[in-house]
Parts: sequence; C-alpha cells; structure tokens
Amino acid sequence: MQQNRILVFSGSTRSGSFNTKLAALVTKQLALADAEVTRISLADYPLPLYDGDLETNRGVPQNAQTLKELFCRQDGVFIACPEYNAGVTPILKNAIDWISRLSGPGEPPSAAFKNRVFALGAASPGGFGGMRGLIGMRTILEVGLGATVLPQMITVSSAANAFTAKGDLADERSANILSGVVQALNHQSRLQSMGR
Repeated sequence: MQQNRILVFSGSTRSGSFNTKLAALVTKQLALADAEVTRISLADYPLPLYDGDLETNRGVPQNAQTLKELFCRQDGVFIACPEYNAGVTPILKNAIDWISRLSGPGEPPSAAFKNRVFALGAASPGGFGGMRGLIGMRTILEVGLGATVLPQMITVSSAANAFTAKGDLADERSANILSGVVQALNHQSRLQSMGR
C-alpha cells in the first residue's frame, strides 16, 4: 500500500524557534504513524521579496519552483506558523506568495495549494498561543488560495516552557490536541493519497 506523503515546515528560520520545535514534534508523530514525511526549512530556499516587476523581468525564482514542485508531490502539508504582530511571518507569507504564482499546463491557478490537505499549528511565548497568526494563515490558504485546511489546529502558549527535554509537549491537554491534529492530517492525507 502506498504511503501518504506529508510535508512539514516552520514559518520561522530563527535559531531555537518554538515553531521549529513544533514542526519537529509533528514530524516525529507522523513518522510513527507510518506517513512518509519530508521536513524542510525555509532557510534552505531563500527568496527575494515578491515584486511583480521582478517576476516580469526575471521570472519566478528557482527556489519558488522547487518549493512548488515539492508541495505538489505531497498529500498533506503541516505548517507551524509563528505569529508576528498578530499576523503571519514575512518569510512564510513571501514563500507562499511566490509559490502561488506557479501553475503548469493543465494545472489550476495556485496549483501547489490544490488537491492536498493542510493542517496548521503555532507555538508562542504569549497566552494566545499564536492563534491570531493562525487566523490570518487560514484566511490566506482558504480564501486566497482555495486550499483545504483542516478545522483542527494546535496552539501552544507559554512556549518557552511548553516542551520537554525530549521535544514533546509537557502539558497533557496540549499533547492530546496535537495528537488529534496529527491523526486528522494523517487520515485525510491518506484518503488524498488513495484518490490519486
């Protein structure tokens, strides 16, 4: 039986990022659930700030093309979304903007965001656990790009103390919520895989 393929990444490239820790934990749980997981860092795919004139004059950067192709090979995607000023991080929004510009012959607009399921999570030092940024990210994906985003989300507040030395979530309630998100993503991406 073909494994479902899931991409996991963080919208932060900061050293010691709480969201990178969350992405690592999701990767571990998905692998234990027998998904074929690919984890990346946006730091490995640097992109200029999106500019329509730049796109017209030079085309879409190769790193955006590489990311688009990587998305299109997946059945599911988990994004750990840091919250900057109650919104989405610039590096994450910029990557999505560039990827959205690419569609091959016979593909729908924003092809990388179609025919796969997305799940979202956030970890934040604050009490809201990144929820405000997640609302913005969901709007971008669902309303802006027509993506299917699972209703389940994980928010990890007081993130400086939220992770154990082994990288798990210390709080049982948060750990159970994350488990539910991972199970839903694994299940829905498996259905996506079977439909290909």
